[in-house]
Amino acid sequence: MNRKLKIYNTLSRKKEIFDPIVKNHVGMYVCGPTVYGDPHLGHARPGITFDIVFRYLKHLDYKIRYVRNITDAGHLENDADEGEDKIAKKARLEQLEPMEIVQFYTLSYHKAMQDLNCLPPSIEPRATGHIIEQIEMVQKILDKGFAYEVNGSVYLDVNKYNESFPYGILSGRNLEDTLEGTRMLDGQAEKKSAVDFAIWKKASPEHIMRWSSPWGEGFPGWHMECSAMSEKYLGKTFDIHGGGMDLVFPHHEAEIAQSNACNNCNPANYWMHNNMITVDGKKMGKSLGNFINLEEFFTGNHEKLEKAYSPMTIRFFILQAHYRSIIDFSNESLKAAEKGLSKLMNALETIESLKPSDNSSYDVKRLEKDCYAAMNDDFNTPILIAHLFDGVRIINSIKDGKESLNDSDLEMLKSIFNTFVTKILGFITEKKSNENNLTSELMELILKLRTNAKKNKDFDTADIIREELNKSGIQIKDTREGTNWEIK
Repeated sequence: MNRKLKIYNTLSRKKEIFDPIVKNHVGMYVCGPTVYGDPHLGHARPGITFDIVFRYLKHLDYKIRYVRNITDAGHLENDADEGEDKIAKKARLEQLEPMEIVQFYTLSYHKAMQDLNCLPPSIEPRATGHIIEQIEMVQKILDKGFAYEVNGSVYLDVNKYNESFPYGILSGRNLEDTLEGTRMLDGQAEKKSAVDFAIWKKASPEHIMRWSSPWGEGFPGWHMECSAMSEKYLGKTFDIHGGGMDLVFPHHEAEIAQSNACNNCNPANYWMHNNMITVDGKKMGKSLGNFINLEEFFTGNHEKLEKAYSPMTIRFFILQAHYRSIIDFSNESLKAAEKGLSKLMNALETIESLKPSDNSSYDVKRLEKDCYAAMNDDFNTPILIAHLFDGVRIINSIKDGKESLNDSDLEMLKSIFNTFVTKILGFITEKKSNENNLTSELMELILKLRTNAKKNKDFDTADIIREELNKSGIQIKDTREGTNWEIK
């Protein structure tokens, strides 16, 4: 098995040959979602990115433990030390218990990952299930003199830490720049320095999610959960830590500081970060009004979408760009991804019906070598897909009688496509998704007929359409922006 794998390490800012701590074994921790809203394209990218890493390492015969957490407490608004817990806020607005919010959106996230054909992680720990481990880690950091307690909260003393360990080694920020950027923020009065961050936070009277600790009732800082859970399941130092590029600072920088302060070692040898997705050059986000969740992509039920796009189209759209590059969303790029995926999957089907010849006019071994070279070069999926399209050309040429492969080369080509298209890239046939697309197109036609009926003041017909759809399990809602539909 070809194991000449190179990974771009954010810590060293260069590609490094992958050399695991324990031979033939890999420990990988990836920061998962804070479960307070519908899964969106920003969740899909790290999900798919590290699914590829997981799949490829398994293909290389590594025994891998993949840990991806669920943040269900401690993540405050604006990723800061002050403000309301994101999940508690959602629960308050929806008039539900926080754990109802957690349960609903965790299941929603799992369904989205399953639709995208992302393999489940080996372990998926929750922050609330590891409060004891987090309290123990906070205590160790206090005992070593790298933190201080004030008014029931515990903060990591960044200036004290910086005397023993360089703070900012992952993000490239020095302490002076960090201080300058945080000096004017509110809620810093009890800290020794504005750069200090909470590893345990005192709960205000109205804070719902709280636990007893040696410092009073409170909750762990957002960064603490990943340090505690990665250590529990992977050890003090493990191989790969992954997440979105937006987590480099402050989250992952804080994790490094916590682990160094507690264990005198960096938690991971290789730090991998996927880049963001933009819309018209701007980062996709709720606050910018350009936010599209995955279910809206799958149904086409969003004003920015011209049609529905299947989960495999979304997967192809993400993998046709390198994980460290920015992807800009547009209907044109999604349509191109849909077309490219169709060509690839059609070739995968066609290859099974090809007949061997006596001689080969194409170097299949070279294709296999190129495919491995692409994946070994920091999981370069766009280059891999380009090589596979060269294989698609050959498959179609053999079908048309313009190229030929002998029996062994044809079997090798089949193996290459099954391995790289299905097992590594994770593309699967989409009968169900195609049915969803057809449903969306039919619903669009039906709703147009209903709209025309209402314009012509034929309200009886409009009502009949609504009632018949309702009987079929489809609910329609009239809004100012138009008519929406959903399957009940």
